[in-house]
Amino acid sequence: MKRSQADALLNPLHWLLVLAEQGSFTRAAEQLGVSKAAMSQKIKQLESLAGVALVTRTTRSVRLTEAGKTLTSGLRQPFEQIEQQFTAIRDSSGPLRGTVRITAPVAFARQQLLGPIRGFLQQYPQVRIQLEVSDQLLSLASEGFDLAIRHSHRVADTHVVLPLCDTRTLLVAAPDYLKWAGTPQHPQALTQYDCLYYPRGNELPQWRFRHSQQQECCSVTIRGSFATNNSESIRDAAIAGLGIAMLPEFSARAALQAGQLTPVLADWQIEGGFADKIWLVRPYSPRVPRAVTVFSHWLQDAFSDQRMSR
Repeated sequence: MKRSQADALLNPLHWLLVLAEQGSFTRAAEQLGVSKAAMSQKIKQLESLAGVALVTRTTRSVRLTEAGKTLTSGLRQPFEQIEQQFTAIRDSSGPLRGTVRITAPVAFARQQLLGPIRGFLQQYPQVRIQLEVSDQLLSLASEGFDLAIRHSHRVADTHVVLPLCDTRTLLVAAPDYLKWAGTPQHPQALTQYDCLYYPRGNELPQWRFRHSQQQECCSVTIRGSFATNNSESIRDAAIAGLGIAMLPEFSARAALQAGQLTPVLADWQIEGGFADKIWLVRPYSPRVPRAVTVFSHWLQDAFSDQRMSR
């Protein structure tokens, strides 16, 4: 291919790939930082060079023709390789820079993650962190995330998995609630209390316990007037005195330290509750941007005491 022809193709091909990914001239133009008219003109020029229609335009949508699909299917990997090679060269020297996209559970992000992120950005001001908080397990590959924090019992081995910290499942209640209702001395007594829990269908959940020293296990069908699928809401309901709550330690920690909550049945270990580990996960890649690597190490260092304490 002659150099002039390569120069004429490289930029329009990239724009076509962005259009295929965005599915809209408007969104593609926003992604590239150009006008919609410039975007449309560039695609027309590419179609003129190809001698075939690459895009079918309607008033509401944009669809690639079969020729357009064939062309873009072969473009993704070369452009990804170019981007990876450029990022590797750019990151190999000079100050740390780049963008790190990370997804994390809502409660953990709000209560535990913002402090380490603030410290990292103060240390590396040329790095941008894009944090998406969601309790859904978003796909790293399809959503374009560099990292994910997972609070789960098991993590798929299709990713690089690093331990971030340990956590526990706790029973807690407000001191005023326990003063009014009394403090349970055995898990079976929970049947007489309002218990705050995650809903699992229409059936009341069972909480399972094992005594930390004695060889005693039990399962209790609990009841309560309030259930929600968010640990922060359960924590706030417990602080408000609505009952006894089962929470991950990181959600309860600040309220325990402030005296807003107090442990319940501390001699009993909860089985089948929340996962006891929090993981840092990233996709497999032959080249990991330096900003992603340094940020990963920063997070592991920030939570290292919570790994070593157990």
